[in-house]
Formats: sequence, structure tokens, C-alpha cells
Amino acid sequence: MGGIFLNELPSLVTDLALILMLAGLTTLLCKKLKQPLVLGYILAGFLCGPVVDFLPTIADQENIKLWSEIGVIFLMFAVGLEFSIHKLVKVGLAGILASLFEVVGMMVLGIGLGQALGWSMMNSVFLGGMLAISSTMIAIKALEDSGLKEHKFAGYAIGTLIIEDIVAIFLMIILTTVSQSQGVGGMSLLMTIGQLLFYLALWLILGIYLLPTFLNKVHSLLNDEMLLVISLGICFGMVWIASALGFSSALGAFLAGSILAGTVHVERIEHLVAPCRDLFGAVFFVSVCLLVVPATLVEYIVPIVLITLVTIVGKIIFLTLGMMAAGKDIATSISAAFCLTQIGEFSYIIASLGTTLGVTSDFLYPVIVAVSVVTSFTTPVMIRYAEPFAAWLARIMPERLRGGWEKYGNNDDDSALQDSDWRGFGKSYLVSLLLNTVISLGIFMLGTNWLLDLVSQWSWGKPAVCLVVELAILPFVGQLLVFRNSYMTALWLRGIKNRLPLLVLMVVRALVAMWLLCLPMYWLLKFHPVWLGLSCLALTLLLFKFNKFASMYLRIEARFLANFNERKLHEQGDDLHQSLNEQLFVQVFRCPTEGGAVGKSLQELDWGRIYQLKAIKILRGRKHINIPEGNEQLKPNDLIWLLGDAKDLENFNFYCNESGLLQTLEKPALTLKDYIAGQSDATVGEQIYCCAVKVAVVPRYVGKNLRDSSMRQDWGCFLLGLERNLLPIINPGPDIVLEAGDLVWVIGSKRMGECLVAEGLV
Repeated sequence: MGGIFLNELPSLVTDLALILMLAGLTTLLCKKLKQPLVLGYILAGFLCGPVVDFLPTIADQENIKLWSEIGVIFLMFAVGLEFSIHKLVKVGLAGILASLFEVVGMMVLGIGLGQALGWSMMNSVFLGGMLAISSTMIAIKALEDSGLKEHKFAGYAIGTLIIEDIVAIFLMIILTTVSQSQGVGGMSLLMTIGQLLFYLALWLILGIYLLPTFLNKVHSLLNDEMLLVISLGICFGMVWIASALGFSSALGAFLAGSILAGTVHVERIEHLVAPCRDLFGAVFFVSVCLLVVPATLVEYIVPIVLITLVTIVGKIIFLTLGMMAAGKDIATSISAAFCLTQIGEFSYIIASLGTTLGVTSDFLYPVIVAVSVVTSFTTPVMIRYAEPFAAWLARIMPERLRGGWEKYGNNDDDSALQDSDWRGFGKSYLVSLLLNTVISLGIFMLGTNWLLDLVSQWSWGKPAVCLVVELAILPFVGQLLVFRNSYMTALWLRGIKNRLPLLVLMVVRALVAMWLLCLPMYWLLKFHPVWLGLSCLALTLLLFKFNKFASMYLRIEARFLANFNERKLHEQGDDLHQSLNEQLFVQVFRCPTEGGAVGKSLQELDWGRIYQLKAIKILRGRKHINIPEGNEQLKPNDLIWLLGDAKDLENFNFYCNESGLLQTLEKPALTLKDYIAGQSDATVGEQIYCCAVKVAVVPRYVGKNLRDSSMRQDWGCFLLGLERNLLPIINPGPDIVLEAGDLVWVIGSKRMGECLVAEGLV
């Protein structure tokens, strides 16, 4: 009975048994020899392949391809679980520049080498992609074995690997798009890009807005089994959608992992998924060598040697240049570069991608495997000789060149990474542009594909869908049109040369916004350009007429930031949180004896709109004017206390020094908290008071906008801002609707304090 049963076992099971048994033995051997486990898996692939005839051979290659595909999915899902925007921020300039130099440089070298060898363009392009990414597993293993993982250069190398993992994902997207678009018109390529944007929008909405909230709602019901099922369901669901849109399963698995990476449950998920990842990852790495034929390796021994040399030398050059561009010294740059002179798991995945798409030749896969094996063995040697090589290079280098290099490399991390106004502006500009554009395009794709299918049978279907899509994207388009921050103000004030690029960038945002508004109307209703222009104008007027769109966007943004920082907040507790009175600063200015602001009202000066500043106090002789009204006119020698964030006050100081509007005193800006606590020059009745009130304890304000709340009239104060989850909303508009979870920061005189005490709020 047992024999019959064994004979009836499907080949899928017997093949899997053979793979795992051989993988277990070979990895034990590698562990004993202190070699990376991936080499054991590769050896197991040789042993159970057709090359070795004295051992059982894999019966069905198609089954193994299936297991291998699942292995890629789990590996990329695990990479996604380790992905974090916060982690990327910590990598720093060195890792970013080094990875960019390496990827671009090795892509060019790989394509050039492939063409020199007489290979097809597609083989050359995929070769460049395979050589561009170093192996995280092999590099970290080599650093651990050498005892150098805690060294400074190792940190830069690991940071570079983090960036490379992300770049590899986009590289696979590009390779997929290029392979599918060869010989196809530009419209097909644009549709592919549109599908990608839709997919990223789906990832963003699911990952940031919906999933963390859902998991928190059902937290008490989640056991390990349910959490594993939900996580894998999300993983394979994203894989399915990615495949349906023509993208690789690796992309879907990575994005699924990154969706869960920001939740507080990620550590549990990593623990639960680890056995599946290890099991199917082993199958993938074993399958890498199943199709490798020694005859092919012999035939292509010259390309293997050349590619190996190009890989090692090219990575050293480009990684060193990248580290140097970030301000690192010669020893650190070379040592970090020598750690990353190998290719590995991502090269296998890209090779598998080329094979799956049918755009690469059969010989390319075994060639890359051979190069990977050779560079895996050379990596520990390269790490060992990195510092001696750096010392030798420094000795033979011309004095002038060495002096210039060392002078450039003496910049420490803080100076190298110090944010300039342009860098701060660029970061906020790009994040805002991409976020709002991707979400808007996602809404458009969802409306024109899913929603339109539901109502296409009715004559009013297309106009209705067009209207829904336009209203849905309006808050996001509005943010593109009204973008402005303190960095932009600083750049505008600091020189005329900055104004032209700023205007160009603002025009670009406006054009993108107009294009987003026109897209649904042209796509669905084929509007004439004249009607498109008039419709865009009407929607823009609607946007600025009704501030509820701004309120809607702030609510979405608040949820985004809360979920985005959920894991970090959970890990750091209250350390991450900073109250609004610690984020705002107070600085005193003097009104000149004549000219400048003398005789002008606060409403006329309009500091709130231009510089996001509020006048909270005027001292006129011995008279204290707290929370002055807009019609208050400034007199000579008045002292004015202005409130705002640090950057806004910095910009205002610069403007005052240039224009003479007010005189800047020597006293430094204080946090609002410190200013309130240190009012020793005023009596109790003359002091400014500030406090935070939970909206939930004042039921009459819940659900009302600021205009209708009568808060200022009730308490004799004005509103500094709100804290909604993790989002500080400074100077909120009058249509912002108050929610029960809001923390309202108010500032006022003694009367405000008396009112709050009377209501039992402080």
C-alpha cells in the first residue's frame, strides 16, 4: 500500500522533497565552511539538475518554475516588509549618491559590454540591469564574518544596499516596460505608465489610508493565524493586480510588503512570514542553477571572465565616486565600495524576469549565475584588502590631487546633509507634486475603468462619471495650485536669481493641475479646447470659492500623516510628539521712529497672509495691547511681538533688514512655551496666556467650522492652530470643521483664562 502511495505521489511533491533535502545538506556544509547560504542553494541546484546523473533529477521543470515564482514573491514581500521611508531618510546623501552612481554607471557598462560581445540590445539591457544591483545577503554576510559590520564604512555600504533594493524595483518596472514596448508606439508606452501610476495610487490609498485604520479597528480580534492570512491575502492580491496590469509579480509583492511595513503589526507579520519566505526562497535559489549546463559555461567562459572583471572594477570606480561626491574621504569611500563588488539575488530575479518575458537568450541566465558565484567568493577578499589598497592608492596619488580629494572629503555628515532652502523646497515640492498627481490619476483610472463600466449603459453615464471624478480630484488639484511654504518665501526674498526658477516650477504645477482637470472632460466627453478652458476656469473658481475642499484635503492629510507615522510613534511613544507651543516661536521687533510700518494698521500690513505671522502683543510705552485687532495702527517705537514658526520668522527678519519695515532687536526668538513662562516684565493682568483645549470636552463646537464656532467671541482669544492626530495645522482656515479628537491651541489675555477656568477647561 505504501509503495503504491509513493508511486502515485505527484512529481511536484517528489521534486520539492529532493530540493529541500539537498538544500539542507549543502547549507549545512556552507555553514561549516562559513560561506553564504545562497552558495549552498546554488550547489544544491547543480546536484539535483541534469548535470549530476548519480543523484535523482528533477522530473518536471515547469513545477519548479512555479515554486520559483512563489519564492520570488515571498522574497520581495520580505524586502517590502523591511522597507521604510523613515529608514530611507536616515540613509543619507552618501548612500543615495553611491547607489545612483553605481546603478547608472553599471547599466551603461553592462549595455556597452553586451554590445561589444555581439549580443542583442535586449540581452545587453538586461545584462546592465543584472550588474547594477549588489547582493545584500552576500555583502552583509561577508561583513559579519570579517567583524567589520560596525565600522563606519560598513554603515555607508549597508545604506547603499537599502537604496539599491528600492532602485531594483523601479529597474524591474523599467525593464518590463521596455521589453513590452519594443516596436510599439508611444501611446502604448503612455498607457503602461498610466497603469503604473494607477497601481501606485492603489498602493498609496490602500497602504496609507485604509489598511492601518482597518487593522487598528480589528486589533483585538487578530490572532497570528488571521494576521498571516490577511497579510498573504494582501500580498497575492497585489501580485494578481500587478500581473493583470502587465507588471512583474515581484513589484506587486514588494509593494504589498511596503503597505504593511508602516503598521504596528509589521514585526508580528515578519515573524509569521519568515518560515514561508525561507522555504520558498530556498526553492528559488536552488532553481537558479537547475537549468545551468556546464557546456554553456565552458562555451561562454570568456564573457564570464570579462563580466566578472567589469563587475568588480566598475563597482569599485562608481561606488567610490559616489561616496566621494557625498564628501567622504578616500579610505571610507574605497572600503565601502569594496564591500559591494558582487551581484546576487536581484540579478537572479531580473534574469528570471527576462526569461519569463521571453526577451533574453538562454545563455544569459547561466552566465549571470557563474558571475554571481565567482563574485560571492571574491567579496571577503575584497573587504580584507580594501584599507591596504586605499593606503597604497594614497601613496602613489599626486600630492595636488590627494590634497584636493582629502580637502573635499573632510566634510562631515552634518555639513554634507545640511538642508539648504532649495533642498527643503525641492523635497516638499516633489512630494506634494507626486502625491497629489498620483492620487488624482488613480481616481481618474478608477472612475474611467470601474465606475464607467457600472453606468455605461445609460446615456448620462459618462457625464455623471466625469462630474464625480472632477469633484473627487478637486482637493488634490487645489493643493497643486496653492502650493506655498516658508522655503519658497525664503528663496523668493533672498535673490532675484531665484525667482525665475520658482516661477517656472509654479507654472509647471499649474500646468499639471490644469491637465488633471482637463483629462476627465477630454477623455470621457471629448470637450472642445474652448470648452475645456472654460470648464477648468469654472472648477478653479469653485475650488477657491468653497474652502470646504481645503478642509477635506486637510482631513485626508491628517489621516495620511497619522498612518504614515504609526509605527514610528508606536516605537518612540511620546518622544515623537511635539506640542504646538514648542513648534511656534515668538520674537520682538521695534517700530522705527518714522517710515517703515509707522501709521499702518495690522490689517494693512497683512503679515498673516504674506509671512504666516501673527501679532500677539504691542507694548506702547507702558500700555500692553494683547491680541491686537486688525485695525490697530502702529506708532513710533512700538514693540511688537510676532508669532510664527522658525523659518517664517527667519524670512521676516531678512525682509525687515532689507526694507526697514521694522527693526530687529538682538533678543533671540523663544518658543511660545518659553515666552509664556517667562513674562516677568508684565503684571498678571498684562500677560499673554496660551493653552490647549480638547474639542471633545466642548460639545457645542464639535462638527462646526471655525467661522460658526464663535470661539473667539466666547473666550476673547484667537486660534493658533489645531493638532489633529500628528498633523499640526497652523493658522487654519475658517471652514475647517472641528472634530472630537482635535486639540485646539488658543492664545489670549487674562479674560480668556478666566473664561476657560469658568467653563472648567483648564
